[in-house]
Amino acid sequence: MPIERENYNFQKIIAFVGVVLLAIKLAAWYITDSVAILTDALEGIVNVIAAFIGLYSLYLSAQPKDKNHPYGHGKVEFISAGIEGVMIAFAGLWIIFEAINHIINPQEIKQIDIGIVLIVFAGVTNFVVGYLAVKKGKKNNSIALISSGKHLISDTYTTLGVIIGLIIIKVTSIYWLDSVFAMVFGIIIIFTGVKILRQSVAGIMDEADTQLLENMVETLNKNRVPNWIDLHNLRIIKFGSGLHIDCHLTVPWYLTVKEAHEEVDAIEALIQKKYGNNIELFVHSDYCKPKSCEICTKVDCDVRVKPFIQQIDWNLSNVVDNKKHQLSE
Repeated sequence: MPIERENYNFQKIIAFVGVVLLAIKLAAWYITDSVAILTDALEGIVNVIAAFIGLYSLYLSAQPKDKNHPYGHGKVEFISAGIEGVMIAFAGLWIIFEAINHIINPQEIKQIDIGIVLIVFAGVTNFVVGYLAVKKGKKNNSIALISSGKHLISDTYTTLGVIIGLIIIKVTSIYWLDSVFAMVFGIIIIFTGVKILRQSVAGIMDEADTQLLENMVETLNKNRVPNWIDLHNLRIIKFGSGLHIDCHLTVPWYLTVKEAHEEVDAIEALIQKKYGNNIELFVHSDYCKPKSCEICTKVDCDVRVKPFIQQIDWNLSNVVDNKKHQLSE
């Protein structure tokens, strides 16, 4: 099954679970009249809307490349995550407003025991689905799934806080604490939304993913062969679950076009083994120059003009920045 279709099917599960849990949370709020539970229910509404937005975005990102979208439709996942972040932040503001209203007009909470049971079930389910979504999202490089999963996990922490708050209120009978807890959760939710929004903007702006670059450079460095004399100008752009990779590879000048292409194929196979098949790799082959001899480890080179001094270990600094590779140019 294609990665995009796999992501789309899992998002269907998230949407379905979101609808069921929203119904449970609304029932718990109706039974108890707790503003803290209302907090969880409001975030549940955001979960459902965000799940369907994510579902649509994954549907679009799964569409094949076409004339108008030569790099595919994966960027829509960043837009989806941005909308979700805005909605989460708005839900946090709404929660704070409702909490203040309940402080001004306090109400006694009813049937706390039933409310706790329902919210505990919802919280555990949210965490399990969120954890699985993040795991699958990281495996398939899907920011939409990762965003949905992190949202569900953060919702679980909010739910946990609500449960603790309800237990304290049940023991102490201090009902205004309900609103205080709700305001704290509202602030946390706002920060979560802003963080997701920040990540989506970074994706739209093609901000460098430092962690991904570091991992890829480490993989290439550990598996390099003598014909890979140098690597530089490495760039990675995300398109949903796909990765577009550009780099320059310095190879011995006497290799035929076919032999140089085989080295590029070897790098592509290595990257696909680590990051999946949804990869676009564009490698510009540079030929080595006399200065390259000082960093070249080939022992069977009959045209070496300078002695080997030291191999350059590839790292994020010298692979991304072409200026640090004067020896290979």
